[in-house]
Amino acid sequence: MTTQRRTTTTLACCTALVLALGATACGGGPVTTAGGGDKALDGQTITVAGVWSGTEQKNFQKVLDAFTEKTGAKTRFVSTGDNVSTVVGSKIEGGNAPDVVMVPQVGVLQQFAKNDWLEPLSRTTEESVDTNYASVWKKYGSVGDDFYGLYFKAAHKSTVWYSPDALDQAGVKPPTTYAEMLKSGRTVSDSGLSAFSVAGEDGWTLTDWFENIYLSQAGPEKYDQLAAHKIKWTDPTVVKALTTLGKLFSDKQLINGGQKGALSTDFPGSVEKVFGPEPEAGMVYEGDFVAGIAKDQFGKKPGEGVSFFPFPAVEGGEAPVVSGGDAAVVLKDGKNQKAAMKFLEYLASPESAAVWAGAGGFLSPNKKVEPAAYGDDTTRKIAKSLTDAGDSVRFDMSDQAPASFGGTKGTGEWKILQDFLRDPSNPRATASRLEDAAAKSYEG
Repeated sequence: MTTQRRTTTTLACCTALVLALGATACGGGPVTTAGGGDKALDGQTITVAGVWSGTEQKNFQKVLDAFTEKTGAKTRFVSTGDNVSTVVGSKIEGGNAPDVVMVPQVGVLQQFAKNDWLEPLSRTTEESVDTNYASVWKKYGSVGDDFYGLYFKAAHKSTVWYSPDALDQAGVKPPTTYAEMLKSGRTVSDSGLSAFSVAGEDGWTLTDWFENIYLSQAGPEKYDQLAAHKIKWTDPTVVKALTTLGKLFSDKQLINGGQKGALSTDFPGSVEKVFGPEPEAGMVYEGDFVAGIAKDQFGKKPGEGVSFFPFPAVEGGEAPVVSGGDAAVVLKDGKNQKAAMKFLEYLASPESAAVWAGAGGFLSPNKKVEPAAYGDDTTRKIAKSLTDAGDSVRFDMSDQAPASFGGTKGTGEWKILQDFLRDPSNPRATASRLEDAAAKSYEG
């Protein structure tokens, strides 16, 4: 998750796995902002690497530009593609490390710390997080007693997006339980559209389906244990959650195109099937970033043809709040650590978050960001849900895992859940495969 892959609207313009940090950043030469005159960091330059491309990169550039205006520091952003650890590792080895990396997975942050690549963040940044964030965000940014990762951009991954016209036509209202959601979905299907567009081509979306069901059904304590591999994936709670998910995956009436159609649908395509010019389905599950694609690609604004309901509670459990996010870290081998630390102090401020919040497609875990900073009521509602959840928020489980298990295309959890979507008849066997893969990754 949350990777882009996951938590974002990657309509990737950069497809290479490894990009030279001094080379192009999606369409042109290095992105560099002008200096800001007599400022504290005037004349200094920082390189920031991250997964973002397209609209997200343009919006993050506004944050970089605001930092330049404030401090005088020049900036260069480079899109890494999804394999952040591979790109950054190769650049460190080559003596060309970026100063800051926006890390989209807890597991990758932990890997970087284990490799001794990271510098603990400044006391100023830490104090900002202690004051303005729920403590869970500091926990996910820390390894041992050291605080390495500042979560700047978050994703609310417990939102189900729908076409109001589709639900109105079917005569159903947004459901409050998982069973009710499937029942409503069948009614939508009877009215002429498929119930759900499922992005099975992108395995990370399937991990998100599982995680919401598991958190609600098994509870936060079990969720934490499974995320840390303190219980096995063969645990009865896992088999039960897979069985629950399998009820959706096996129902051709609910999934647009059936299993085969879902497996050939990527994430942007899944949004198009609900909000595009020729709708095929009434609902699509994914994070808050669905709204950004619906707006930017298909001209559908939240509240005007695009609505959401919280991922519903499963079998009497609590409604889940699963999040993802991108954490800014400072590399020891970067060439301008002082400016990098100042940049993270800036990212920890409500001021920096407000820059992107106004552009859309963004949530901040910072409680001090004013609701008015967000551009529409729908996003304000989602942002409030995220911050109100406080320490009950649980970070995307696959993002907490080693990348070889939870964050790599064509292998590990992504591939196994795609196979489960293809044939959901044996949850117990799928749980065994997941445990075999997890054991190798966590022990490796």
